[in-house]
Amino acid sequence: MSIDTLLTRAQELSSDAERVTRAHLRKVTLPGTAGVMGLITLDNGADHTKPNTFGPRSLLALDAAIDAALADDEITSVGVTGKPFILAAGADLTSVAGGGPDAVRVIAEIGHAVFRKLQDGGKTSFGFINGLALGGGLEVALHCDYRTVVDSAPALGLPEVMLGLVPGWGGAYLVPNLVGADKAVTVIVENPLNNGKTLNGRAAFELGLADACFSGADFIEQSLLWAGRVLSGEVVVERTEVDRGEAWDAAVARGRQLVEARTGGASPAAAKAVDLIAAARTATRDEGFAAEDDALQAMSHTPELFASLYSFDLVQKRAKRPAGAPDRSLARPVTKVGIVGAGLMASQLALLFVRRLEVPVVLTDLDQERVEKGVGYVHAEIEKLLAKGLINSDLANRHKALVSGTVDKSTSFADADFVIEAVFEELSVKKSVFADVEKVVSPECVLATNTSSLSITEMAADLEHPERVVGFHFFNPVAVMPLLEIVKGEQTSDETLATAFATGKALKKTTILVNDSPSFIVNRLLGRFMSEVSRIVDAGTPIQVIDGSFGGVAPMPPHQLIALVGPAIALHNTETLAAAFPDRFYVSPALQRVVEAGKRAYFGPDGTLDPEVEALLGKPASPEVLEPAEVRTRVLTGLAEEVRIMLDEGVVVAAEDLDLAMITGAGFSFWNGGLTMLLEREGLGSFH
Repeated sequence: MSIDTLLTRAQELSSDAERVTRAHLRKVTLPGTAGVMGLITLDNGADHTKPNTFGPRSLLALDAAIDAALADDEITSVGVTGKPFILAAGADLTSVAGGGPDAVRVIAEIGHAVFRKLQDGGKTSFGFINGLALGGGLEVALHCDYRTVVDSAPALGLPEVMLGLVPGWGGAYLVPNLVGADKAVTVIVENPLNNGKTLNGRAAFELGLADACFSGADFIEQSLLWAGRVLSGEVVVERTEVDRGEAWDAAVARGRQLVEARTGGASPAAAKAVDLIAAARTATRDEGFAAEDDALQAMSHTPELFASLYSFDLVQKRAKRPAGAPDRSLARPVTKVGIVGAGLMASQLALLFVRRLEVPVVLTDLDQERVEKGVGYVHAEIEKLLAKGLINSDLANRHKALVSGTVDKSTSFADADFVIEAVFEELSVKKSVFADVEKVVSPECVLATNTSSLSITEMAADLEHPERVVGFHFFNPVAVMPLLEIVKGEQTSDETLATAFATGKALKKTTILVNDSPSFIVNRLLGRFMSEVSRIVDAGTPIQVIDGSFGGVAPMPPHQLIALVGPAIALHNTETLAAAFPDRFYVSPALQRVVEAGKRAYFGPDGTLDPEVEALLGKPASPEVLEPAEVRTRVLTGLAEEVRIMLDEGVVVAAEDLDLAMITGAGFSFWNGGLTMLLEREGLGSFH
């Protein structure tokens, strides 16, 4: 389509629901002989919690600003940046969701047509990446002749494959031709399949996505001075020549292996992204962009895109308004936090609480040595953040001063508003801890437990104020995993729940309400998953066959998952669930033997099955050996049954909460829609 036709179609596709990102053009006189830059600032009028995005009207606004800059004879160069902390977060996916395949094609072509004016307009262009830049937000900068990036930018990347799409505004062509095919595979395929991993500003610069990296609040000023020196010839940007020979072939082969290993061929977008990188070696820019348009249109027909948009909506909307949470006005302020325990989990919690809440945090344990070790861990982690330039020395000192430790709860917890225990996963131990804490805290103090499987109701049963007890289950590593399961016991009050949700929000976690039940959401579903797998292992199907059966279903093979969480923890979770539901959950004698032998993994460093583990597994007299498809179906059938039971029991408000939990707590794929949409697509039930 011609640019005029595309712009007309953009008007037709536009909706009042779009939060329009305006493109504000101003003239900036550069130093020396560099002339005047037309600096375009993208700004949707909201704060940094609502990033700039590109819907039809936003693309029209950017197009008009670029045209104005190119038409102004006084302007000799063009720059693009964003509002504070944000360049842009890519396409407004509501535009994709509403218009069908034709709308996807039009949006793809409009983005190409508008962004490429930064390359073809006849004036040198600069992308100043001043913060978050994802998808189209990074691609608009990639179209510029030169780029700078602020080192503190939290997230740069092309996450489209995670969403069942491909980079569609130039990224799949421009990145490999800028930094080489192998780095392109990392950015476009590997990182999105690794739970949407992104790059920080410094890492993006080192990868070659930007030509200069600056730090500090005066990033734009430094970037403008640098641009002036480039334009005047004082700075000559040198880029490493891209290897278009065997290295390109090797990178494409690596990409295909990654896609097969991570998705089992179940993600058309991931496979297509590798195809685009392969073609970018010899394609012209027009051919590369047209291939992106074709790929996006093709992806718009897939169930994976529908599932991805469903997942995106869960993470962007439902996660911010937790279903079933009490009125926020009931929440009590938290001005001091107590943590019972000073081990690794407790220390991770202390670091998170002090960084997010910025209130006094007190660790307690049985002896001073453990306390000092826990506090020392927190201080050391803060020092690491300082060394990386992620915080300044004033903030580091303030946070370290807020963290203390003691063996005496009686005085240190007296004025705490929120106490969380992170001790041994044994009900009697946790009950004893809460009985001791209740003697010294106020009646309003929330008592939270980080238990992964035990009953909140039983834990609170003998307390004077059981209504103050709530489950507050984090996932490990605490700083990385976004999910926080907030578990309501039979007597948990709305005030306690509201405080828990408010605290979880302040900690920047995805909070989901769970009614008290064994192992809650993620561990219960993973427990059923592993129960079915264990039955199949013990019946005689080789582990290698089983671990090769779940590409595109689970984030990793089941026995890699056991190694990640630890066989002893996996066994404990299964035993808890089998005690509650003996008809559905299975405790594997083979897993028990592996734990008793002290084995921490099934496979050795070379990826082969540990011979000692193989001996521990044993061989049944009459083995039943299943094919991979049979393994997959049997396990998914068990999961479908468990999902149905959990929904009928009211463990969560709706299936959406199960999916949100499995995406944010277990790494299940966006393009599968978490779990329940995958099960529906496999014909194993109806949950929505």
